[in-house]
Amino acid sequence: MIGALAGFGAAAALPPLARAAVFNPKTFTLANGLTVVVIENHRMPVVRQMLFYRVGSADDPPGKSGVAHYLEHLMFKGTRTTKPNEFSKIVARNGGRDNAFTSADATGYYQTVASGRLELVMRMEADRMANLVVDPKEAAPELKVVVEERRSRTDNRPAAQLAEQMTAALFLIYPYRNPIIGWKHELEKLTLADTMAFYRKYYGPNNAILVVTGDITVDQVRPLAEKYYGPIPSGPKITRRANIAEPPQRAARRVILRSSRVREPRWSRDYLAPSRGQGRGRRADALEMLDVILGTGATSRLYRALVIEKKLALSVGTAYDADMLGPTAFGIYARPKQGVALATLESAVEAEIARLLAHGVTEAEVMAAKKRLLAGAIFARDSLRRGASAIGTALTSGQSIADVENWPEYIEKVTPAQILEAARDVFRIERSVTGLLLPAPKSADGGAAAKKRANTGGGPRPGRGK
Repeated sequence: MIGALAGFGAAAALPPLARAAVFNPKTFTLANGLTVVVIENHRMPVVRQMLFYRVGSADDPPGKSGVAHYLEHLMFKGTRTTKPNEFSKIVARNGGRDNAFTSADATGYYQTVASGRLELVMRMEADRMANLVVDPKEAAPELKVVVEERRSRTDNRPAAQLAEQMTAALFLIYPYRNPIIGWKHELEKLTLADTMAFYRKYYGPNNAILVVTGDITVDQVRPLAEKYYGPIPSGPKITRRANIAEPPQRAARRVILRSSRVREPRWSRDYLAPSRGQGRGRRADALEMLDVILGTGATSRLYRALVIEKKLALSVGTAYDADMLGPTAFGIYARPKQGVALATLESAVEAEIARLLAHGVTEAEVMAAKKRLLAGAIFARDSLRRGASAIGTALTSGQSIADVENWPEYIEKVTPAQILEAARDVFRIERSVTGLLLPAPKSADGGAAAKKRANTGGGPRPGRGK
């Protein structure tokens, strides 16, 4: 739950959260299968509606990567009663904000409006769940928008290209190996028919979770949900993708990307790691703690060792997302100081990992990490976004509301021995991908040879296409 609940620095003195619920949600299920969750938060006269579908980019059909994300775009292109792009305009005219997202496991749509406007956005969201209508004249330009999004966010950014290639190398068979936005050569060939087939298969109330949080009560939400979502027929029975297990990984992989756009080299490494969705919740709790101890913030082990003490790096950190339906990654990344070779930096990181695996973590480190994580849970109670996101993410990644509510208690129970056991399970070099982001090598003649080749036949030949 670290992504949804944490994110705040450690507090000096925090009330214990063990055995205390975080959001105290109320929940009910409509006859058509729609799960509804209500989180009351009366600090402001505002509500947030979030509709999660249990489908993401990892469910894209073979050869059609990017279709889940493309559909997210097309969901704003109108219904039988709403004109293209009118949805967001109506929300804005009523003083609200809206957006959407696609992840590997879920697709979500959300609006934040004044409490009195909840019925309006609920009616519109239910309308596009059941009545999406997309004119081909709208679909074709929107596909170009998505292709351009890929170009600007990935194809024009060396760091993003490297991350994409590392992910593809880390997951040998699990569909997380495909980028959420899709591979360019497949994305460009997507059709409106592909997308509408995906919509009809997955976008039904029985495959969705509605989370409403803010200045509202469950007694107010229930009749509205029954009025607008209740009449929508259940879609086809949806079976979540099979719990595919990665085959044994026996060889460490290295991915090297050189680019003229890179000015500073970067080093990173991803280890295959278990998630909560795989039924490894308590192991995931220990890894969340390890993430904080090893690489979160200026007090973490890696930062103190590589930035402050050895002065080898400008920045260093870790990243771990436990809330996935399938396997996940535990990542380490570092940026060297000028003049420090990546090999030197890599050796220093590995030395810290070896020290951890040999001696474990201290009770003081564990207590500080718990304070930091539990502080995030306390402050998350004040946020409309974080409560809805935590619940929706949990329910779309194979977890339950109880997992969210009991998370502080789980964290309180993590021991140094469990963290060491989790580290020894994950930090295995044969289950890793190391990435090197490097500047393009300079030719000895300063580029004169390349210019000469370009002027003597290096470009397109006459009679050939551009």
